[in-house]
Amino acid sequence: MTATATLIRRYYDAFNARDWEAMLDCVTDDMRHDVNEGAARGGKTSFREFLAHMARCYDETLTGIAVMVDGTGARAAAEFVVTGKYLATDTGLPAARGQTYSLPAGAFFEVREGRIARITTYYNLQEWIRQVS
Repeated sequence: MTATATLIRRYYDAFNARDWEAMLDCVTDDMRHDVNEGAARGGKTSFREFLAHMARCYDETLTGIAVMVDGTGARAAAEFVVTGKYLATDTGLPAARGQTYSLPAGAFFEVREGRIARITTYYNLQEWIRQVS
């Protein structure tokens, strides 16, 4: 396994362990987070706030994680299944009542100096809304 693949696996292992500090240790201070819907976030502080928000609204586990890395180690992608429980109503989304959901998702990464510098995440928001409605 390449160093980049190991980094991405460590990032997702920390996600599944709900170890936000370990996730933050995987990213650069100036990292960019491109979300599926909405504006990009910049920097570790903004990403920390995002993780806290997600932990309040969602309880998620990722399974079937497949990591792919380009020949340079600077770019990577991952696909996985998100299985979760909707804990608290998120702005602009249906009301949370403890609904469960499961859907495929993917992410693209840029790696710089052994840390993740960019994360771009994709999933089918309309399918998620259908499952929790």
